Amino acid sequence: MKLSSFNTFTEKAFKGNPAAVCLLSEEKDVDWMQNVAKEVNLPATAFIYHNKNDYHLRWFSPSIEMPICGHGTLASSFFLWENGYVEKDKTISFNTKSGILKSRFVDEWVQLEFPSILEEKSIAPDLLIEALGVEPIYVGKNQLDYLVEVKSEAIVRDLKPRIDLIAQLPARGVIVTSQSNSSEYDFVSRFFSPAQGLNEDYVTGSAHCCLGPYWKEKLQQSEFTAYQASNRGGILRVKVVGDKVLLSGKVVTVFEGNLTV
Repeated sequence: MKLSSFNTFTEKAFKGNPAAVCLLSEEKDVDWMQNVAKEVNLPATAFIYHNKNDYHLRWFSPSIEMPICGHGTLASSFFLWENGYVEKDKTISFNTKSGILKSRFVDEWVQLEFPSILEEKSIAPDLLIEALGVEPIYVGKNQLDYLVEVKSEAIVRDLKPRIDLIAQLPARGVIVTSQSNSSEYDFVSRFFSPAQGLNEDYVTGSAHCCLGPYWKEKLQQSEFTAYQASNRGGILRVKVVGDKVLLSGKVVTVFEGNLTV
């Protein structure tokens, strides 16, 4: 079985979000995939299984199966194109637990078509405010995460949240965002997800399924360049089209090998 590692949402090695991709020759049970993800110990390990005309895709952090994963899908798409399993002018459709997710190779960028994940205004739990230690402009919540807008990019970048408190919230994680003070980016964000075993995720495609529609309403535009300001950092192109969000990023191959177990 092929096993490869990639850095996603970046053009530079050792930046962006790392993901492993394992191409299965047969279906495997959940415990086996979870053990491989734990052994690989990257933020996400994606497992692809090709059955007739369908590609099935599942994602695991070292501790749990993930309901949706942008950077794992980005890496999986790049893997299939780069290794010749799919021609680069062909769209890939993945059968996942979050429905059919599509990807295309567009001008050297991998473009994902994901569903919008809309938030609604929410009363901020005291635990959330204590965990972040900052005064929010806005707090919303969707079926996965809390979304918190703060006053400035500096606050986003300097944030030192209490992960132990975030872990107690009834959510996958907390997205913190602000407009960017740079002409290079429209908005910046960070994402904290101890529920998935990721104290801070480096670059989170699925968080931008909420961020894209949120900033579309605030800024009255539908296309963005976004920066996730983790210590590795990552760049995303985000386009909101109806109830879909197109997420684009670049991918760097780190290693290629085989899984012998």
